[in-house]
Amino acid sequence: MGFDAPGFWWRPAGWEAAALAPAAAIYGAIAGSRLANAPRETIGAPVLCVGNLTVGGSGKTPVAIALARQARAMGLKPGFLSRGHGGNAAAPQIVEPGRDDARAVGDEPLLLAAHAPVAVSPDRAAAARLLVARGCDFIVMDDGFQSARIRFDHALLVVDARHGVGNGRVLPAGPLRAAMADQLRYADAVLSMGEGPGADEIVAAAARTGKPVFSAALEPLDAGRFAGRRVLAFAGIGHPDKFFDTLRAAGADVAVARRFPDHHFYTQAELRELVSAARAQDLALATTAKDAARLGGDAALQEIRAGIEVLEVDAVFTPAQATTTIVEAAVRAWSARAT
Repeated sequence: MGFDAPGFWWRPAGWEAAALAPAAAIYGAIAGSRLANAPRETIGAPVLCVGNLTVGGSGKTPVAIALARQARAMGLKPGFLSRGHGGNAAAPQIVEPGRDDARAVGDEPLLLAAHAPVAVSPDRAAAARLLVARGCDFIVMDDGFQSARIRFDHALLVVDARHGVGNGRVLPAGPLRAAMADQLRYADAVLSMGEGPGADEIVAAAARTGKPVFSAALEPLDAGRFAGRRVLAFAGIGHPDKFFDTLRAAGADVAVARRFPDHHFYTQAELRELVSAARAQDLALATTAKDAARLGGDAALQEIRAGIEVLEVDAVFTPAQATTTIVEAAVRAWSARAT
């Protein structure tokens, strides 16, 4: 099940946003009230929430992985908490990469599970308890800032520096999950991801209230294998253009770029058409790690997956010690609350 965001979300507000303003006012009021008043369950470990202001990709998952890696380097036992978007798990569960696939637990949890235990459930409190029972003493919550189900000790909002908050309107008139001011009120820090002016307004607002502001970029791993190659690139993520640009920065010639809805599950017919189109033009097939996680189903899909190049990326912070600062802030807040 994929989601294709309306194009008008990412343009200056026009008649579409105006027509949806009444619905957006209702949605924003409910979301703001939930942030302010919903009861939050206390978890027996520090909770670091990696969230964003909008619907759509901002690079949260690589950021969550980088922070969990830092927590482990500091002697902690991190675990990831995820809703499992796109999956159909009926009860809270620990992800088993060799057993579960993306249709069961979602694509992002499969990526996270390569780095630390992952618990998935719309009931984030129940999933968090599973991680604590598993022995995790530091929880990284990938998304869920607006869910208001559990108490987090540090909330880091990731903002895409290229796209920012789009037209600045609340759902369904725009991509914001709640009014920007309401969300920033409950954030502890802001991370500007990538390059561009899209995060400037949020960064300035955070700075005015004394909230720390960090920056990071997604850098490809083993980028050299794409240098000089002509590729057919395809992606079903929040902002596919970021993937295509990353391939170009790695030296690839993106001859064909195919866009699919976010979290799209590919059919055999779609994949075979992509393979056929690539062969007809003597192109390599390339996609994202998140898309590749959705290609693990039956044997036929796995056979096709074997012929697709996957671009892995890592979130690199500036300065590098920012990850330490963020993890320490979460631990410190939890310790102060627990004493």
